[in-house]
Amino acid sequence: MMLGNRSAAIQLPASPQLRRQSIVPQLSARQQRAFCLAAGRLALRSLYRELQLYPKPGLVSLLDSGSHDDMDASTFMRSLFALRHYFIRITQAGMAGKEFAVLKQLGMDAEQAMLRATGGVNTHRGAIFCLGLLCAAAGYCHGRRMPLSAATIRATLLIQWGDALSRHMHDRAGVSHGRQVAQKYAVSGASEEAALGFPSLFESALPRFLQTLGAARGYDAAAVDTLFTLMATISDTNLYHRGGPAGAAKVKTSARQFLDAGGCATDGWRERAISCHKVFIRDKLSPGGAADLLAATYFLHGLSYLR
Repeated sequence: MMLGNRSAAIQLPASPQLRRQSIVPQLSARQQRAFCLAAGRLALRSLYRELQLYPKPGLVSLLDSGSHDDMDASTFMRSLFALRHYFIRITQAGMAGKEFAVLKQLGMDAEQAMLRATGGVNTHRGAIFCLGLLCAAAGYCHGRRMPLSAATIRATLLIQWGDALSRHMHDRAGVSHGRQVAQKYAVSGASEEAALGFPSLFESALPRFLQTLGAARGYDAAAVDTLFTLMATISDTNLYHRGGPAGAAKVKTSARQFLDAGGCATDGWRERAISCHKVFIRDKLSPGGAADLLAATYFLHGLSYLR
């Protein structure tokens, strides 16, 4: 899967709202259901937007299969259909303040549904984990009339489930491909990233997305800038698994060159991104961890429009 090497202490807002508590009585059952449905739909829409985006170096899109010969856009669509209830259920679990063990089981069930739908192909394992946690945090916050800001979502993740995520990081040692790769090459994986409150998402991806949007360069340009920012900064275990340290280094170098040339603020950015895409296809490189975090960025941005 993914991700960044961050060890600095996280500064959390000192808010009594973020203590473990029951849902405030002012939120009706109808309001709870409506929000969980909206959040679940937003998560699916975020994953579809990630699939739809092009150019996206090495990754599956509606135009081609990128560096993959075992999946295409139709595989992703089957997976999305299989996950349509999961994001609603994990939002409900978060709203109810359920323990991490409940969230974990929901994620495991969703993963099995994905694998059944795709014939055993892993299309969204990382997104099930990352987006699922964000849905749970959003449910927790909304159920307590807390703002759906990035800062509050992140603080909720750390305060509600941070300790359990840290234990989960060690409990899973040696199980998944991502975890094995992370151990072999001494890089961070998805569990480490989650235990730190997804620093790559909140400190790199979302700010870059908002910066490009604020410059009025459009939604696709904001997404491409964000994807290249993630490719340049995170330790993506997908890349270590497929291309080893040399492949992972090549992706970082290519992404930095794209950004140093001005990213999507310069003429010809689309052609340069397509050229990078062709190189990654040739070398069988696919930054899947960056794609997961791009979908999570879409989700966080969309939360501000939910009520």
